[in-house]
Amino acid sequence: MIYGALLQIDLHGDISGLLSAHHQSPVLSLHHIDVVDPIFPSMNRSASVNHLMEAAKVDHSRLLEQTICYQRNNNWSLSTSWGYSAHIYENIHPRSFLRRPIETFRPWLRIFKPPFYMFNTRSLTNDPCDAPHEFFMESVEKTRGNQVVTTYTRKSPRNLPPCSSSGNHSANHISKIQVFSSATTLKKVSFPSFPSRQESNIVVRLGS
Repeated sequence: MIYGALLQIDLHGDISGLLSAHHQSPVLSLHHIDVVDPIFPSMNRSASVNHLMEAAKVDHSRLLEQTICYQRNNNWSLSTSWGYSAHIYENIHPRSFLRRPIETFRPWLRIFKPPFYMFNTRSLTNDPCDAPHEFFMESVEKTRGNQVVTTYTRKSPRNLPPCSSSGNHSANHISKIQVFSSATTLKKVSFPSFPSRQESNIVVRLGS
């Protein structure tokens, strides 16, 4: 559950779906982290928490802040959870859809009837138009001019065909996402080599 700036995890299993579509309030602490799966792939629980805290040390106010933007040429939606993950969808989805966590997790107790949560969720799916390409934070660094660069790398191949209804513009070739931000300027989400685009105070460059 989310209480203002306090994230209390009354869940079991994989909570990446919740952390990737987090409430807009800053995170002050994580509770019950010891009963969920490691939050980063290929890391144990302790290393995962320490990895997330590396981003918090650089910019605590942005931690898990969700940002949504669009790459219209390819009909892609991009959702980033700062310091944690980034998702590419091969379809243009409304923000109301992307702000609902994917139900990768399980409820704390199953003795109650649905709904199990105090927030709306999305079900896991193999629909190539709705299933995201998933990337997780690899590194965070502060550069000159008070700019912060977070790098997100692909978790694993999505193993789905392209979304046919939006033009078959596959994102399989994207292996890395870089997000550039500072306390006072626009946030830039970068995939090298493609033209930049500004939308909702976001500059996006997409490429291999």
